[in-house]
Amino acid sequence: MVEVKILSGANSSYLAEKIADYYGNPLGDVKIHRFSDGEMQPVINESVRGAYVFFIQSTFPPAENLMELLLLIDAAKRASAGYITAVIPYFGYARQDRKDQPRVPISAKLIANLLEAAGANRIMTMDFHADQIQGFFDIPVDHLKSEAIYIPYLHEQGLDNVIFASPDVGGVKRTRAYSKHFHTDLVICDKYREKANEVAGMTVIGNVEGRDVVLVDDMVDTAGTLCRAAEIIMKKGATSVRAICTHPILSGKAYENIENSALTELIVSDTIPLKQSSPKIKVLSTAKLFARAIRNTHEHRSISALFVE
Repeated sequence: MVEVKILSGANSSYLAEKIADYYGNPLGDVKIHRFSDGEMQPVINESVRGAYVFFIQSTFPPAENLMELLLLIDAAKRASAGYITAVIPYFGYARQDRKDQPRVPISAKLIANLLEAAGANRIMTMDFHADQIQGFFDIPVDHLKSEAIYIPYLHEQGLDNVIFASPDVGGVKRTRAYSKHFHTDLVICDKYREKANEVAGMTVIGNVEGRDVVLVDDMVDTAGTLCRAAEIIMKKGATSVRAICTHPILSGKAYENIENSALTELIVSDTIPLKQSSPKIKVLSTAKLFARAIRNTHEHRSISALFVE
């Protein structure tokens, strides 16, 4: 069978090391050289000729993370790698997935074009901000679902009166997957914004009185929406409110907002490293799921079989 090489960009090595450990392969040797002006030159210090190469790199800011991934893919292609998969746990610029006003880019499509132009044969990621981003690619996309790590954790919490809530109308499909699994209802928080990262108003649609509410979202940035939703839900008579958010962007006053909020717990994954610790934030690792997905890809087995039904 063709050899597997698991390699990593600099800022995702914390996760790549765990993935390689679960997979049972050592993490490949990559060095990033820099010129005096800051320009980078990634170097793969081992042969990848004919190999299945998996590059692990989330594309959160700074933009150098994306640039580094593109250069690594190009290096592997020019070194005659057999098959190149870009494993992008957090796919940056995914919020810009459509032209919602004049003279703005569709950035997610541009990133897709760049990855294909660099030489990627396959993309593996988790919880796109919008499912339609898969259609921006003309190469296979393995879209992993975070329910595979969150659902077992929620079962361990013993929430007898649980109900799931979407913090906005756009997240209803994501939330319904949890409510369907737990055979319970769902609630919708209908919000509207007057500008980015600032919620102007919110209405809770559904009955949360006496329930343990779990808010479900794909990412948390400033945490303004989550904290506002938690506050309103508690005022509606909920017993507790916790939140599941796959990608912990956590910018601005996010940590302060969370610690001062009505949230019992914020459950996130390690697709993005936390900038600081918080007693309210619980991190669950995606490493085992990605390792299994990499193995299934290499062995031409189903990826959907990894998900909780």
